[in-house]
Amino acid sequence: MPLPQEKYYTAEEFYAMPEDIRAELVNGEIVYMAAPSRLHQEISGELYFAIKSYIKEKGGNCRVFAAPFNVQLKENEDVVLEPDISVICDADKLTKHGCVGAPDWVIEIVSPSNPSYDYITKLNLYNNANVREYWIVEPKNETVYVYDMDGGELPLKTYSFRDTIKVGIYEDLYIDFSSFDLGESI
Repeated sequence: MPLPQEKYYTAEEFYAMPEDIRAELVNGEIVYMAAPSRLHQEISGELYFAIKSYIKEKGGNCRVFAAPFNVQLKENEDVVLEPDISVICDADKLTKHGCVGAPDWVIEIVSPSNPSYDYITKLNLYNNANVREYWIVEPKNETVYVYDMDGGELPLKTYSFRDTIKVGIYEDLYIDFSSFDLGESI
C-alpha cells in the first residue's frame, strides 16, 4: 500500500534509491514492501527451480528471475514493479536495472497484508502492459489463479496446490504444485 507522499517520483529517481529498500513505483508513487514470509520464499524457490530447470533442459532462450528484480513495464512510464517471478523471452528487454517491457509470464505470491495489490492493481498493470500470462499464488487458500492475457482478454482458471498446471507460454511445461516441498504444513 502506498504511503502518503508529497512528490511524484520518476523511474530514474526510483532506480537511484538505495538497493536495500524494498519498494515498487506505481504511477509516480513509492509502494514500500515488507519482507516475504518463509512460506512465500519456499513457494518462490520451488517455482523458480521448476521453471529454470525446464528452460535449461530445453535449451530455451527465455530467462527466469526471482525477486528482487525490477520490471519497468513500459519505457517512459513511471511504473517499476518487482514480480516474485518474471520470465522474459526477449533478451532485448533486459537492462542493467532489470527489464524494460512486459515479461512474457509473471507470478505473484499474495502477501496477506495487501492482497488487493496483486489481485487488482498489478493485474491491471500487467494486462495493460501486454504480459502474456499472469499467475496469482494464494498461500492462505492454497489456490493458484491463472490469467491467460495473450490477446487482451482475461480468461481465468483456478487451481489448488494439489494440481498440476499447464503453463500457457510453453507447449510442454507443467508445474506440479503437489510436489513442492513447503516445509511444515501451510
